[in-house]
Amino acid sequence: MLLGRTANGLYWMNRYIERAENMARLVDAGLRMALTRTQDASEEWHSVVISAGSDVAFAQKYSEFTAANVADFLLRDTSNPSSVMSSIETARNNARMVRTALTRETWESTNEAWMALKRILAKPIDQRELPTVLDAVKRETALIRGAFYGTMLRNEIFDFSQLGTYLERADNTARILDVKYYVLLPSISWVGSTLDNYQWESILRSVSAHRSYRWVYEAEYKPTNIADYLIVNARMPRSLTFCYRFILEHLNFLGSDYGARHACHTTAERIHAMLKVGSIKDVFDAGLHEFLGNFIAENTRLGDEIAEDYRFY
Repeated sequence: MLLGRTANGLYWMNRYIERAENMARLVDAGLRMALTRTQDASEEWHSVVISAGSDVAFAQKYSEFTAANVADFLLRDTSNPSSVMSSIETARNNARMVRTALTRETWESTNEAWMALKRILAKPIDQRELPTVLDAVKRETALIRGAFYGTMLRNEIFDFSQLGTYLERADNTARILDVKYYVLLPSISWVGSTLDNYQWESILRSVSAHRSYRWVYEAEYKPTNIADYLIVNARMPRSLTFCYRFILEHLNFLGSDYGARHACHTTAERIHAMLKVGSIKDVFDAGLHEFLGNFIAENTRLGDEIAEDYRFY
């Protein structure tokens, strides 16, 4: 049985690798949506900061929601614990702590990503260079994931690592969906407009789901279809249902290995059942924002329970 401290290191290493990528995706979503604005784009950038859960911390440092300020805070600022630079640094520190539980390839790819991003994010980013920087973050984190998937034994080390990845990913997908629907539609007249459709398309691109969405829904950018894809579709690797399918699987592996079920197993099963909605229309009728807010709170609760049940200390 793994020591709780080792399980903790593996779990948070993978959460922070996923968080670094997700933060880049969030900034990418903001950049794409800001480009649809003919006038002031500060609302889009404000919504990105809200989605990142960094509204209060950002307001303590900046008075304006500009591309430069938001990108600097969410990508480079080490005083922001969820920035890309902070996340990759924390991931590397956790990886170093559990070095003996990782394959050489996984450790080296993590270390190399840290060095590459430290170099890329050393100076303030010119807005024209922002897409290139965001692509670099996504590429470096993908290389870590590739090394991890290709070389790690499928045991409890793998299970705790995957729990971190999928809990973080589910949180991010819910936040991106929420910020689009709740914050970016100030007028009901925008719904279904060309601008609205372009913003939905931007959301799909930010979670690398644009092409695959077209395969499933034949390019109709309907809010209900996109929410269905990112919440319910069990084959879309960033959907909430996909994430919870694997969270349940890895928790069940741990339950079997250790011969014990915990509160986290029950909570995960309840959340998974909540995602098995009859129709996405039911979610919209009840309120998409309320559904996503509840999901984010329950997902956070599950993370706390996993830490408690498996003694992450």
